[in-house]
Amino acid sequence: MSQLPDLSFYEKKARLSGYSFVAGVDEAGRGPLAGPVVAASCFLPQDVYFEGINDSKKLSSEKRAYFYEKIIRTPGIVYGIGIVESFIIDKINILQATLKAMQIAVAHMPMPPDYVLVDGNKLPFLPMPALAIIDGDALSHSIMAAAILAKYTRDQIMLKAHHLWPSYGFDKHKGYGTPQHLRALRERGPCVIHRDFAPVRNLIS
Repeated sequence: MSQLPDLSFYEKKARLSGYSFVAGVDEAGRGPLAGPVVAASCFLPQDVYFEGINDSKKLSSEKRAYFYEKIIRTPGIVYGIGIVESFIIDKINILQATLKAMQIAVAHMPMPPDYVLVDGNKLPFLPMPALAIIDGDALSHSIMAAAILAKYTRDQIMLKAHHLWPSYGFDKHKGYGTPQHLRALRERGPCVIHRDFAPVRNLIS
């Protein structure tokens, strides 16, 4: 039987190295054709553990909403959100926009962390030490929490976008390239929150 990973392993390792305020960072929205990329940075106290938490992509929208409320209402948790809109993504590309959103999320924490765990294989420029962890959203408790904050926040943005542009179905696909979304793009062309991505350009050219 495979052993379940210790979801606090990286946080414990950082604390053993002398860091006390360790935050996890993750993003949501790199792949969609519309809407912003959103990042979150989250510090969890040592005595806080959310039973049943998981990679945000493996949670239902109801579960994400449940954990989002638990995270933001639990005493001692500190977090920040970073949002980079689609027109900025078009100017600097999605990778740089993702790293920028992570920078903003860390900067928006009420207290700056002294160490940061980042999901993925690239680090944003930060004024404190940081570690990139591939599949961190499945291996680190604080990165999981950050991923849920980022995904839930972005979903709410896209639900608001649906009320402004209901014909695209943003409430269903949140900007991802589903058949419904691609069909709407072919019929109506892009709206102002669509990104200058190849699938969008190809459909309207």
